[in-house]
Amino acid sequence: MHQDDRELLLQFKQPDQKEKAFTAIIKKYQEKLYWHIRRMVVVHDDANDVLQNVFIKVWNALGNFREDSQLYTWLYRIATNECLTFLEQQKRKAAASFDEMESGLSNKIRADEGFDANKLEWKLQLAIQQLPEKQRIVFMLRYYDEMPYEEMSRVLETSEGALKASYHHAAKKIEDFILNR
Repeated sequence: MHQDDRELLLQFKQPDQKEKAFTAIIKKYQEKLYWHIRRMVVVHDDANDVLQNVFIKVWNALGNFREDSQLYTWLYRIATNECLTFLEQQKRKAAASFDEMESGLSNKIRADEGFDANKLEWKLQLAIQQLPEKQRIVFMLRYYDEMPYEEMSRVLETSEGALKASYHHAAKKIEDFILNR
């Protein structure tokens, strides 16, 4: 059974309990964060690298966490920002436009040994990669993580109305992609 976040944060502030509390936080959130990151960066090894960076940042900043939001929200914000940083670095390394990089992510999906373009889950993944960055993030947080708009608003620092509109547009584009391919 996972410990309550408040208990973990209190433990983390005690020098003799710091590592134990951090390990418990990792165990509690690692899988959810991994899949959030994986859906954004696509490749398993890249997702692991980004996740490792997330936990390094969390370790370094957790002592200053003000608890203005839930720990979960704060972790997702860090993970989302790390994904965006990673994708931006990949774009710069490739010296290509973001559109070319996005098609690169689609190519990585197609290269997966289990890829079958006729299966709905693969069509969904390809459709998601066609979305503009913000719509892709909003769609993944809502669809896969079932994050409420209120929580998403804190993670992405955007109004709930804008998030609902982004999700609606993303869902429509995905539907069109799936039905017309």
